[in-house]
Amino acid sequence: MAAIPEESKCTYNYLGKSGLRVSNICLGGMTFGESHRGVPNNLSETEAHDVINRYVEWGGNFIDTADIYGRGKSEKVIGSWLARQERDRYVVATKVFTDMDATNPNASGSSRRHITRSIDDSLERLQTDYVDLYQIHKWDDATPLQETLRTLDDLVRCGKVRYLGASNVTGWQLQKIVDLTESMGLNSFISLQQQYSLVCRGSEAEPFQVCKLNGLGVLPWSPLKGGLLSGKYQRDRKPEEGRVGWATSKNKSNQAYPAWFSLEGREQIWDTIDKIREIAGRRGKSVAQVSLRWLLQKPVVTSVIVGATKMHQLDDNMGAASGWELTQEEMTELDVVSQPCIQYPYDMVWTVNKERNNPWIPKPNV
Repeated sequence: MAAIPEESKCTYNYLGKSGLRVSNICLGGMTFGESHRGVPNNLSETEAHDVINRYVEWGGNFIDTADIYGRGKSEKVIGSWLARQERDRYVVATKVFTDMDATNPNASGSSRRHITRSIDDSLERLQTDYVDLYQIHKWDDATPLQETLRTLDDLVRCGKVRYLGASNVTGWQLQKIVDLTESMGLNSFISLQQQYSLVCRGSEAEPFQVCKLNGLGVLPWSPLKGGLLSGKYQRDRKPEEGRVGWATSKNKSNQAYPAWFSLEGREQIWDTIDKIREIAGRRGKSVAQVSLRWLLQKPVVTSVIVGATKMHQLDDNMGAASGWELTQEEMTELDVVSQPCIQYPYDMVWTVNKERNNPWIPKPNV
């Protein structure tokens, strides 16, 4: 494989208001080991280790997974790699919530019982004494938030976890986490892992405003929307390959890989892809690189989570890390073509406050 120029390697950002520094591109482990959902083309242990090693060559130090990915298989693959490394050089993140055992009524959610069992299981699979970033994978309506937050704080205090984060929450839920953590005197959350891309910008309305005002770094997942923003799909051609093609053939559309029926006729999505292609062509970059670079230049974003099932995909994605930037004009072009419908009351709030700039009060911007 080609040598990587120093100027193209990852840069490092502080994760939210913490002192933890992570590479601006994070390697996602959802494709490591057999998929529990039956998604094709996941990587064997050997293949996954090759991808991780190449990612490290690019300067990456941040690996994200979850206990539910392959129901533990992804964590095991990362653990067998991590066991042969200098542990302190890498930032490892995982998540807790999803049902790990359908026969056990206590094997899901954010209860003290489930979290304390899950962290021990994750540490065993990851072959490490601690997780750098432990994230609640979803909001749990069935568990008091105080119970969840106190349990997570206990994990930090006993050394099993270094930092805390959330994933897939609404704005009011995240603000509730922030406020309750502060009032209870607990360790603060430092990050939000949320779906974010040029075709999924809904979280700009509230969750990212909470992040900006409270010092949480955003970690976008599915930045290419299952390959949709890689440029390999056409608006008038139903795909048969890739994750979008798999979802289409199996009628299993979801947020990570949308099926064709959820894309066909949605002209704004295809107009956005056309604009990305146009910019990529004149800049000599790939469609995926432009899509990722748009995210990397958003002030609220700390690190973008990418996945890969082939080495050339990883190299292409990592080519967005450093050494070049989109111009302000290009950022604006992409902002405009992908702009979601701004509904009430956001349209009114933003219009009224557009010119009200007090330098002593932080003003959120995405």
